[in-house]
Formats: sequence, C-alpha cells, structure tokens
Amino acid sequence: MKRLLQLLAIGIISMLVLAACGSNDDAEENESEESEEETEETETYRIGATQFVEHPSLDAAYEGFQAAIEDAGLDVEFDLQSAQGDQNNVTPIAENFVADDVDLIFANATPSALGALQATKEIPILFTSVTDAVEAGLVDSMDEPGENITGVVDLDPSSIAQTVEFIEEYFEGSTIGLLYNAGEQNSVVQIEAVEEAVEGTSLDIEERTVANSAEVQQAATTLVDQVDVFFIVTDNTVVSALDTVIAVANDHEIPLLVGEPDSLEKGGFATYGIDYYTIGYRTGEMAVDVLTGESTPGDIPVEYPSDMQLFINKTASEIQGVEWNEDWDEDAEIIEMESDTKGSEEEPDEEEDDEDEE
Repeated sequence: MKRLLQLLAIGIISMLVLAACGSNDDAEENESEESEEETEETETYRIGATQFVEHPSLDAAYEGFQAAIEDAGLDVEFDLQSAQGDQNNVTPIAENFVADDVDLIFANATPSALGALQATKEIPILFTSVTDAVEAGLVDSMDEPGENITGVVDLDPSSIAQTVEFIEEYFEGSTIGLLYNAGEQNSVVQIEAVEEAVEGTSLDIEERTVANSAEVQQAATTLVDQVDVFFIVTDNTVVSALDTVIAVANDHEIPLLVGEPDSLEKGGFATYGIDYYTIGYRTGEMAVDVLTGESTPGDIPVEYPSDMQLFINKTASEIQGVEWNEDWDEDAEIIEMESDTKGSEEEPDEEEDDEDEE
C-alpha cells in the first residue's frame, strides 16, 4: 500500500511538472507571436525623395505623396533631396539612395525619375510630375510600365489642345511666346504638342530656349515686341524663375497662360490644369501598396491626372490688360493671387500722392 501511494505521488508530481512546462512553452510562443506582431506593426520604411527643383507645383506633389502615406498609417522616414535644377545633381542623388538601400524612391519630375531608373532596376520607383513617361523612356507602356517603376503623369492628353483652343477663341490671330529648356524631355514633348495644336488655326508661335533659370528673364524680354500672349508649359527651369516672366508680362500687358494652377497664384492669367497635390497623393497611395507588398510597380499601370479644368486669375487678367469675358465667370474656377504679388501692383497711398503733388 505504501508503495502504491509513493507511485501515485510521483505520477501527480510528474503531471504538474509537465503542465508547468507546457504553460511556459505556450507563454513563450505567445510572447514570440506578440513580438512578431509588434515588429510588423512598428516596421519603419525609408523613402528617398528626389526632386529636380523646388517650385510650388513639385512641392505640392511631394506634400500630397507624404500625406497619402501618413494617412495609411505607415511609419516612414523621408529623405528629400533637391537637384536645384541642375542635371548634374540628379544622378548622384539617386545613387546615394541606392547606396543607402532605401525601401522606395519617390521621383518628382522627369529628370529625377530618369536618374533614379538609371541608378537602380531593383528598388521600387514611384514617379509623378512627369509629362510623358513613355516618350521619356521611363516605362515601356502606360499599362505595362516595367519591373520596378510606375507613377502618375502630370499632363492630361487634352490640356495643351484645350489651352490653344482657348487662345484661338479669345485671342484670335495672336502670336504665342514659348519659353522652355530644350534639355528637359518633358518640355520638348509639350512644345511639340503646342506646335501640333496650332496647325490650322489663326495663331503663330515664337520660341526661345534657355539652359538655366538665370536666362529666363532675358529670354522673355526678347519676346516682348514679337508676341501677343505668353504660354509657359510645365518646364521646371522656367517655372522655377516664373516671377521674372510674370514681371515682364505685367510690365508690357501681355496675357500669361501657364501649365498648372500653382503658377496662377503667383501671377499667371489662365490655365487648363490639374492639382499637383492630388497627383502626388495618388502616387503615395501606389507607394503604400508597394511597401506593404500588396502590389509591385510592374502590376500598377501609369495613370493620368483624374481632374482637369479651366482656372483663371482675375486680378492678373486686369494687370495684363485682358478684357474680361462673362463666360469665364461660369466656365472657370477663379484663383486668388498671392498677397505679396498683389501688393507689388497696388496704387501708392494718399500720403505718397500728396508728397508727389508737393
């Protein structure tokens, strides 16, 4: 009997020990699973953002890109690098991102996207503010972009044609002044589109090319006696020095049509344009899918802008000697000019007038 009790006691103790071990194993397994979940939840991604130059449209696209990623709840470290409008800076920026082994490259404007694609065929590249991704050699086609690159272009196929139609309707017989950097492929594509759209109309074209932003004012000035309107496409070099073109247009009362609404706020007159924040945001949504593994760049077709309409700056129209058409009140979204630009055109106050009279 005593022997039996001893055996029972040993059996119970063994069961308790095994149960304890099992509990410890389960606890360790649960802790391991929780640790993995926490790792997944707190994973930090690194994005290298390469931007050709700093101006309102590209800046808005970058802000939209960041907002989409933040709205998705991802933990991301952004490294923004600007080429300052210098082609020579594009490649080193992209190569540094590759050396840093970033998780994704955001390329803002055609030169930056080309530099990124030349630097890597493995790291995902999401671009925007690109005029013609196929013509620039960034993608094979809009529907099948390639292995590691896709994005959102900034030119609706009909926007330039509509702008030329607008000039033909309201400025019939005019000569259009075009300024652009022939070294920017995106600009060459747009200028060719303007030339094609002008065929068969009453309009003529006068062109000037620039190599850098310092040449923009002089180039605009040489057009003053030869053109009736300016049309500045989304050329990064010229847009980065747009203030100088606006000053020329204002001084000589030449209507200034531009390629995007942000340039209206600075003092342009009219555009058929898009919202750059919106295309940046859409590119950010694509980036979220790529970072989380839901898609690869090659699975995502390149997209056109979703919305386009006529925008007009009424204050600029007055400064540039444009006779207001009542149709524009219904057809256009009216854009306010930046306050500092308005201020430069304000009449002198009474005190200054008194001094002049004295």
